[in-house]
Amino acid sequence: MTNQTAAALIARSNRLGADPTVTNYAGGNTSAKGVETDPVTGDPVELMWVKGSGGDLGTLTEAGLAVLRVDRLRAMQGVYPGVEREDEMVAAFDFTLFGKGGAAPSIDTAMHGLVNAAHVDHLHPDAGIAIATAADGERLTAEVFGGKVVWVPWRRPGFQLGLDIAAIKAANPDAVGCILGGHGITAWGDTSEEAEASSLWIIRTAEAHIAEHGRPEPFGPALEGFAALPDAERRARAVALAPTIRGIASHDRPMVGHFTDASAVLDFLARSEHPRLAALGTSCPDHFLRTKVQPLLLDLPATATAEEQIARLRQLHETYRADYQAYYDRHATSDSPAIRGADPLIVLVPGVGMFSWGANKQTARVAGEFYVNAINVMRGAEALSTYAPIDEAEKFRIEYWALEEAKLQRLPKPKSHATRIALVTGAASGIGKAIATRLAAEGACVVIADLDLAKAQAAAAELGNADVAIGVQADVTDEAAVQAAIDATVLAFGGLDLVVNNAGLSLSKPLLETTAADWDLQHDVMAKGSFLVSKASARVLIDQGLGGDVIYISSKNSVFAGPNNIAYSATKADQAHQVRLLAVELGEHGVKVNGINPDGVVRGSGIFASGWGANRAKTYGIAEDDLGRFYAQRTILKREVLPEHVANAVAVLTGPDLSHTTGLHIPVDAGVAAAFLR
Repeated sequence: MTNQTAAALIARSNRLGADPTVTNYAGGNTSAKGVETDPVTGDPVELMWVKGSGGDLGTLTEAGLAVLRVDRLRAMQGVYPGVEREDEMVAAFDFTLFGKGGAAPSIDTAMHGLVNAAHVDHLHPDAGIAIATAADGERLTAEVFGGKVVWVPWRRPGFQLGLDIAAIKAANPDAVGCILGGHGITAWGDTSEEAEASSLWIIRTAEAHIAEHGRPEPFGPALEGFAALPDAERRARAVALAPTIRGIASHDRPMVGHFTDASAVLDFLARSEHPRLAALGTSCPDHFLRTKVQPLLLDLPATATAEEQIARLRQLHETYRADYQAYYDRHATSDSPAIRGADPLIVLVPGVGMFSWGANKQTARVAGEFYVNAINVMRGAEALSTYAPIDEAEKFRIEYWALEEAKLQRLPKPKSHATRIALVTGAASGIGKAIATRLAAEGACVVIADLDLAKAQAAAAELGNADVAIGVQADVTDEAAVQAAIDATVLAFGGLDLVVNNAGLSLSKPLLETTAADWDLQHDVMAKGSFLVSKASARVLIDQGLGGDVIYISSKNSVFAGPNNIAYSATKADQAHQVRLLAVELGEHGVKVNGINPDGVVRGSGIFASGWGANRAKTYGIAEDDLGRFYAQRTILKREVLPEHVANAVAVLTGPDLSHTTGLHIPVDAGVAAAFLR
């Protein structure tokens, strides 16, 4: 980057965005005005660099900046048609861009461009929003900040708000910023350092005032029976409730989840005022766009049983949907976007924690983070005054804003496995790793389960961060270990949709050399292991009520009588019949069960690398390095089978195109006539 003004803006933005007390993920925006040379005229031109629509301050780069000509931006005041038509001004920003303009300008662009300051920050700090949402926020602004910060009554973000703030700055030359009623803060400065200092001074001053003058128990006294359960019991209860809650959140469309039992959440739910405050909903637009106007709050104590809580959650879901539909009907007009679903995005369970939901893990996690921000806002507002968020009609105007709808429509089409949560056993290498990689590439959240935890975590890290994949340890022969892996999956992503029984091993021996221990080991890992994983998974799949997929990586040896592998082939035949049995049993719950029969997957295979390859090569009288080519030449297609080919079959079987297929075994063997299914 050659322009130093823009470079300083990015550095400032990254610092501000890295501090969760300053602003939340993708919240707020920053700008800087400076001079650049017009490549057409060679003359200097004043530009404004501002964070573009949808960006995040903490990770902002040059590509995330919109670049506009200040003279043309300010000239828009002459054609402004008034607040009733201010949305039209967003499209007009395109005519103020410099060159290609960089990122798309956001709705807050006018706030930055019209204010007569070289550097502007608009942020959503919890302490600032606490004052902005206090019933007497205007009085508190004067009391806390004196004349250095000015109160701006609530106005929906847009061109008029930019005009309002510009006028307030002009009328208050000593002010360094303002509190935006119900929303957040805006600060400015002549230099980047001054703007950042002003932002941080407003935030820290608000925090200090709340700490010094706030009531000690803003959420009221503790409620009997609503205290946090002990750690292990709390997590166990979360696991027990999560599948049902996911089904609730996914009634209209599938959702991925995030669970938190942060102390801020548990304390809020343990206090007497939490039902009143939860019903008021969030206030800052960035908050309720991700959390909906209200959460679903379980109104039972933590001392209730899981069965009682599940029954009550289902009742409350029906009420929530009816109330949300009524909210939409009260405020929708003929040109409002269609209702986007009536299910909650935040579910609060006293003594246990919070479940948040979204179209992917990151969205779900961020929704939960925003509700924690909202709890902090409520705490600050209640400590000094009374929490009074913007009214319901204004929330609807934001939630079903045509500009917001247009932004949603611009999102890329979801991938084939978006919102799906997959558990793959034996996935740290070979076929399992290829399957996990393919599922993640298709949009799934993936849990890599393996006997070796370090390898599982390393394989997961190759796929992305914890919003994409996690690694867990799982000995599939151990029922408790299997259940722990399922529990970890549910807590990480909110549920489970797709299970791949891939863990396996093989000992190539003829009958007379096969010991009982050899037999037991292979049957324990593959036959018993698949049974244990399928059983534990089925409980989650059934409780969710969303259907699902169970895949068995069997083998062409399940039907082909190959030499010197009695134990391996017999256990693969066991797996193959489990597919048929479970397809029948789980079909009534919408769960599909299918199998894949690979052959000769040598390259990348953990089984072949562990001695099976050497044994098979010896059996066939060839060099081990030639085994893959040997297997290929005995096939009809004369093609070597790779782990990725098995992964392709998994992706197709569990994707949208085979939604009506269950009980099927797909050969992935390049054609072995003796293993044809009859």
